[in-house]
Amino acid sequence: MDITNYTGLALAFLGGGLAAGLCCVGSAKGTGMTGEAASGLLAEDPEQFSKCLILQVIPGTQGLYGIVAWFFVLLQIGVFGGKGMSTLSVTQGLSFFAACTPIMFGGWLSAIAQGRVAAASINVISKKPDDWSKGIILCIIVEFYAILSLLATILMLLNIGKLV
Repeated sequence: MDITNYTGLALAFLGGGLAAGLCCVGSAKGTGMTGEAASGLLAEDPEQFSKCLILQVIPGTQGLYGIVAWFFVLLQIGVFGGKGMSTLSVTQGLSFFAACTPIMFGGWLSAIAQGRVAAASINVISKKPDDWSKGIILCIIVEFYAILSLLATILMLLNIGKLV
């Protein structure tokens, strides 16, 4: 295996790693914002904990989507196959990297945006506790775009797997 084959594998690993890493960073930021907002409400009204918890968990799903993309990359390059990893050209490695970009950026940025929506929804709970489901619906609208990003990444990764 020459250096270009290592470069292809490195690019594939980098794409999967950044997909997982950026999605987790976005989820940490989003859940953190929501947790900060929830802390203020819970100091005044501890009975709202379960509603706040649900809203805080929602921006964390993008981290899971990044892990799914990372897993698909590892699966496609043969990490789990028992036969050894595939030899990848630089072009193939770049294809894996490019396939990860939808969830890499879509998951990262939507998690932060969803955290903002969830934090704002905590404010709704503080004024009208019975309207907390409206906040969930607003969060789901942002979630839809993270799901589309994951779908785009998975479809591209599955088609690259046919070429390797």
